[in-house]
Amino acid sequence: MKFTKMQGCGNDYIYVNALEETVADPSAAAMRLSDRHFGIGGDGLVLIRPSEKADFFMDMYNADGSRSEMCGNAIRCVGKYVHDRGLTEKTELTIETLGGVKTLWLTLENGAVSSVRVCMGEPRFASAEIPVADDAPTFLRRSIEVCSRQWQVSAVNTGNPHCVVFTEDPYALDFSRIGPAFEHHPVFPARANIEFVKVIDHNTLKMRVWERGSGETLACGTGACASLAVSALLGKTGDEADVLLTGGRLHIAWDRKDNLLYMTGPAEFVFDGEVTL
Repeated sequence: MKFTKMQGCGNDYIYVNALEETVADPSAAAMRLSDRHFGIGGDGLVLIRPSEKADFFMDMYNADGSRSEMCGNAIRCVGKYVHDRGLTEKTELTIETLGGVKTLWLTLENGAVSSVRVCMGEPRFASAEIPVADDAPTFLRRSIEVCSRQWQVSAVNTGNPHCVVFTEDPYALDFSRIGPAFEHHPVFPARANIEFVKVIDHNTLKMRVWERGSGETLACGTGACASLAVSALLGKTGDEADVLLTGGRLHIAWDRKDNLLYMTGPAEFVFDGEVTL
C-alpha cells in the first residue's frame, strides 16, 4: 500500500489515496501504522475516498483505531494532497467528513498549496449535541472532578466533542495522568478532546491538547476552534484570535452573523512510502 505522511502544525497523519488503494481493515491499519516505534508513526490514518456529496470524503481513524468525525489539521492536508497530487485543479473545494461537509479555500505559492482556510461549521453548545451527560441546556463554566481535583470546564462540539479548561500554565500539568481521566470522564459519553488554554491577550490564546483516541498531539484544529468559540462566548477574547499550539499557529475566526467558524493554517508533505499490510 502506498501512503503519504503529512502534518499540519505537527499534527501528523498517514494519508492513503483510497481512490486507488484498498484498506480492508482501516481500524487495525491505523493502530499498526500509527505506532511510532514499530510502524510509520502518526496521530492516525486518513483515507481519501470518493464522495457523492462533495469533491472528496475524508475517512479518518485515530491511533487507537477509533473512527473520528473531523480533524481541522487533517482536512487542510487533504486539501493540499488532492490539489498538489493532481486529483483536482480547484482552489475552492468541498470535503465530506463524518462531521459534515466542509468548504476549503487553498492558497497557492508557485503552484503548490501553502496554506488552507476551512469553514469548520457551527459551534454547537447544546448539551445533547456535544454530547454531555447533563440535563442543563449548555455545559459552560461547570465544575467536574478529575484526579481528586475540581476543574471548571466548558464543552462545545466543533465537529467532535471538546472540553475547554482555562489555566495559567498548560505545560505545568501532569498530562499523562489527567489527559485520559478527562477524556474518559462519565460526563462525556462519547469521550472528548481536552484543551488546556491560557489567555495571552484579547487576540491570542496558548493551547495544549489531549486528543480523544490519540493522546497528546502537537495541534488540534477543531480544538483550536473550540478554544476560540468558548473564549469569545465567555468574553475572554474577541471573535478572532491566533491560537498558539505546541506545533505551530492557527488563526481562528468566528462569524457570529452566520454562526460559522473559520480556521487558517499550514499543511506540509513529510514523505511518501509503501508498506505491506
